Amino acid sequence: MTDVEAVELIHQRAWVGQKPGLERIRRLLDRLGNPQNSLKFVHIAGSNGKGSTAAMLASVLTAAGLKTGLYTSPHLWRFHERFQVDGVPISGDDLVEITAQVLEAAEDETEFELMTAIGMVHFLRSRCDIVVLETGLGGRLDSTNIIPAPEAAVITNIGLEHTEFLGDTLEKIAAEKAGIIKPGCDVVLYRQSREVIETVEDACRRAGNSGRLWLTDPKTLEMVSSGPEGQRFRYHRMGPFHIPLLGEYQLYNAITVLETVAALRLRGWGITWEAVNRGLSRARWPGRMELVRRCPDVILDGGHNPQCLEALARSLKKLYPGKKMIFLTGVLADKDWSAMMEELLPLAREFYTITPDSPRAMSAAALAAWLEDRGVKAIACESAWNGLDRALAAAGPQDMVCVTGSLYMIGEVRHMLEELR
Repeated sequence: MTDVEAVELIHQRAWVGQKPGLERIRRLLDRLGNPQNSLKFVHIAGSNGKGSTAAMLASVLTAAGLKTGLYTSPHLWRFHERFQVDGVPISGDDLVEITAQVLEAAEDETEFELMTAIGMVHFLRSRCDIVVLETGLGGRLDSTNIIPAPEAAVITNIGLEHTEFLGDTLEKIAAEKAGIIKPGCDVVLYRQSREVIETVEDACRRAGNSGRLWLTDPKTLEMVSSGPEGQRFRYHRMGPFHIPLLGEYQLYNAITVLETVAALRLRGWGITWEAVNRGLSRARWPGRMELVRRCPDVILDGGHNPQCLEALARSLKKLYPGKKMIFLTGVLADKDWSAMMEELLPLAREFYTITPDSPRAMSAAALAAWLEDRGVKAIACESAWNGLDRALAAAGPQDMVCVTGSLYMIGEVRHMLEELR
């Protein structure tokens, strides 16, 4: 079996017809010897920012000399990216060997449950000191929630998403996310609406949690400088810290990381502030407000809901004040795509639309027609290659091209740009 074949076997497992719950993953991991019980974790849930937060935290922990696992989803270009140790994706040989082991023990598990099991086995085999574990969907019934009490349960920004599974109010969604809180763990919360804070506080009480609740304090966040090369900031008068990630919202994710580090330090983890600064400055999270080319500037952002696109638009306005931009975009039809595009319309000079490689994709022609009806030039393109070529051809050296709308297309476009170098 090759790693390509291994990935195909994993993808054959469908979620359709399965009920949410932890019984399947519990049985599977039990047959695999419960590798999760021999690992230490930071568990991260949220609607937006959890991937960036996980990537920055993992970079900090690696800089502190800890062998650090990182489990995230979805991947941008290669499946292997989902399972990293000290920033290195799982090798093809290891993926084949562990997948065979997991499939031999498997019964009726879903695709994501198989992936979670593969991650647990890989991180234990790699002798990780700590694993940064991102939930897939929700928290309470997410397969990652099979772990014992983590060192810290981190909850990032929460918005209305997957309401058919998680509930139709912020309180209900926050309650599902807060399901990762277990007795004895510290809890770190990205400060947001009072309703979310109260829901998380209630979850801590119901868990009989003896750990601390850490809330970020944006009032003490001070921007030092910002530009295409990154951002410098102070927090609680500490710093300045540097992150290469763009977007004002990444500063709020970064201070969530700093609060998590403070929690880990009090629990006895040897993480110096020098390591924190070094780790933050090395952090990478491809495809999220990522500047990949200059003259013209090309930014890739995998924003896929109105909240993400609102944050993207706000950041682009600050980074390129007064500039009209060229957008290469494609969306999934089951997303709130019209609200997403409304965020971009005031910034747009023109759009080039493509159909993402997904059965849920909205056609490039339908999206272009909708945009044209709103008074902005929009051209439907036959492929991602064609769309990228036309967008770059339309851009002068001082222009800016932004690729956004669906994470499904970001990885493909990023790979194309690497081939053009």
